[in-house]
Amino acid sequence: MSAITENIKTSSKSYLPAFLAIIVTIVFWASSFVVIRVCLGPLTPVELATARYVTAGLIALGYLAFGWTMPSIKDLVRISIAAVLFIAAYAVLLNTGEQTVPAGPASFIINTMPVFTALIATFALGERFGIWGWIGTTVSFLGVALIAVGAGGGFRLDPNAVLILGAAICSAIASVLQKPVLDRMPALTVTAWILLIGSVPLLPAVPATVGALLAAPAVVNWSVAYLVIFPTAVAYVTWAIALKRLSAARATNFLYGVPPTATLIGFLWLGETPSAIGAAGGVMAILGVVIVNIMRRR
Repeated sequence: MSAITENIKTSSKSYLPAFLAIIVTIVFWASSFVVIRVCLGPLTPVELATARYVTAGLIALGYLAFGWTMPSIKDLVRISIAAVLFIAAYAVLLNTGEQTVPAGPASFIINTMPVFTALIATFALGERFGIWGWIGTTVSFLGVALIAVGAGGGFRLDPNAVLILGAAICSAIASVLQKPVLDRMPALTVTAWILLIGSVPLLPAVPATVGALLAAPAVVNWSVAYLVIFPTAVAYVTWAIALKRLSAARATNFLYGVPPTATLIGFLWLGETPSAIGAAGGVMAILGVVIVNIMRRR
């Protein structure tokens, strides 16, 4: 019995860093939906993506300069594809979509990513996603749907919503691609390579971005700085740590916690009171995460 208890304690300790990393990721990524909306007036979608990720890419370059670890050719190909999808493509698609799609519905669309990740990981990585996984996914999916409806916007036939769905697919593919690399390289190093390579397609927009930032209000510049440091530099590292310790499908299911967290941040920061249906959706989203990460292990 003592051996069993010791194994349980050891298992819990091994998962603790991943769970802490997930919490940090959820909080910062949830806040980014609101901050993006603040920036999209003075900055175009491409300029915002450039300001955020080229700056983050320079930080990553500085890190790699002091600890240069060259991936193998195979891993470099995986990292490069994941980087372009997870940085340049994702950012431009999401920013463009949020020009007309509010933050709440946008976060719901993005949080279809675990479904795509589970499907891709099943075929690409051979991961198993049993009945409890799909039940939890369904519960969480319905929960974030209620959050979107409770926000008052609902869904309309908006091409920009399709662009945000494309961003979710890009993120899912990137998560699956980098998972095997994280088994061979440190999470921080992989994240630095992704930020650096992913920023390259955005370099042609740097001159226009600098001009737009100089003309933008101070709140926009501070918002961009926040996006660079917290939802990007910090949260991408914590996300890589989570992916390193958990299966891709399991890790991404935690991201269903982003919409209810965004609702809470909106209440504390902007005084927005969630509707009853939105609150119910938040409970369902969290319940789905619990089902996936506890019940499916039994």
